[in-house]
Parts: sequence; C-alpha cells; structure tokens
Amino acid sequence: MSSEPTGGAEPAHPDAMPAGPEAAAESVPRTTEPTDSSSVPAEAVDPAEPSEPEEPEDAGEADDPDEIDLATMPGGARSAIEAVLMVVEEPVTPEALAAALDIEPREAWEHLHDLAAEYDRDARGFSLRRTGTGWRVYSRAEYAPLVERFVIAGQRAKLSKAALETLAVIAYRQPVSRARIAAVRGVNVDGVVRTLMTRGLIDEVGTDTEHGAVLYGTTDYFLTRLGLSSLAELPPLAPYLPEGHEVDEIAERGGI
Repeated sequence: MSSEPTGGAEPAHPDAMPAGPEAAAESVPRTTEPTDSSSVPAEAVDPAEPSEPEEPEDAGEADDPDEIDLATMPGGARSAIEAVLMVVEEPVTPEALAAALDIEPREAWEHLHDLAAEYDRDARGFSLRRTGTGWRVYSRAEYAPLVERFVIAGQRAKLSKAALETLAVIAYRQPVSRARIAAVRGVNVDGVVRTLMTRGLIDEVGTDTEHGAVLYGTTDYFLTRLGLSSLAELPPLAPYLPEGHEVDEIAERGGI
C-alpha cells in the first residue's frame, strides 16, 4: 500500500476548472471611484462670524487724571492728613478725611491719634484736638500772648486796595451780607472779609431774615481808626454805590 502524503497541499480535483479571467478579476481589489462633488450637495456651513476684539483687562478701569496715589508721596496718608488739617477752617471728621484721601475711616482715626500724640510729645506750638464736630489744629494756650501780639501788630499794616473797597461797601451798606458785597465789587470777597474781621474793623451784626445769610457791619474800632464818633460823619460817598435793588438785580444775574 502506498501511504498518503501528509503536510502537503491538497491535490487539485480532476474536475476543477482552471481559473478564468472573471475569477481573476474578482480577486483584484476594487477601487472606489471619486464622486463628482458637483452632484452631491455640500453641507451648509455658516460663515464664520467676525469675533469681537478682546478688551484688555483694565479697559474699564482707565486711569483717572484726578486720582492721587498716596503711595508716591513721601509721607503717605499720614502727611496728607496733616496737610489738610493745616488749611481747614472748621473741625474735620475722620470720615471726611477718609473720603477725600480714599482711605478707610479707621486708618484716618489712627493717623489723627498718632499726630496728636506726636505734637504733644515734641512740644509743638500747636496741638491737634478733637472737638464735638471733628479734629482741628489749634495754637497752644501758653502761646496766646505771643499770638495776640502778632495779630495786633498786623492790624497796623496797611490794608490792600481790595480790603479798602470791601470796607467801604460794608461801611455804607451795613448791615450787609457777603453776597451783596460781592455783587457790588464783582469778585469773591470771602478772604477779604476774614482779613477785615481779623483786624477788628468789621464784625457779624446779625442774619438776613429772608435768606439767613450773615450780615456784617463796622465796629467801634473802625470809627476810632477814622477819627469818627458815628457813621453819620462818613463822607457822602453813598451816591457812588449801587442802590439796594440794583445790588439784588446784579446778584440775580449771577454777578456774584
């Protein structure tokens, strides 16, 4: 007996047909024909919307030209408070200082107490005192005689032209308010009025019943300096000043 071959290829069947062209064609991998893009509707694509330019982070925080950076000042907030205290005419509150300097009220309180302690420790000629309405710098009581001497000496100095004009208006129109004085002179007279009061030439003599404004008049010291016994002895200069109703008209037109 002949043994069957093992491990070899299976012999072809005698009736098997040889592979023809069709079979060969089937064995070749088919390639996909390109599709005509014109025949297939393209998927609608929304045009890209123009993107808005990104704003810089600090675009909404433009630098304020009036903003003051206390950090750039030599003494910081403490010295800034001291500078304000030197010019205020009325006691100022810590809250008002904090709002003006853009700091916290607590910080303003701390600086005020520190300054008051410093002035006392260094025996300055002035002190920082707290009153019922706020804080203000005052000259020390022990120096009052020297301050009085200086003020009296200043009274002997000549008055400026503006002060003389203001004094004349008050003398001939008293009692008169600052608004009426300013209407006659055509300028602000706040500083001049303070000077005349410091010299003792004028004083507050009442209030306007209609507007509540402070009224000013001359003092006895004014008459003494001019060598007069009463206002009736003043030279007749009144005709050269506007009448009362004319002053009111000037004030209403914004002439103050």
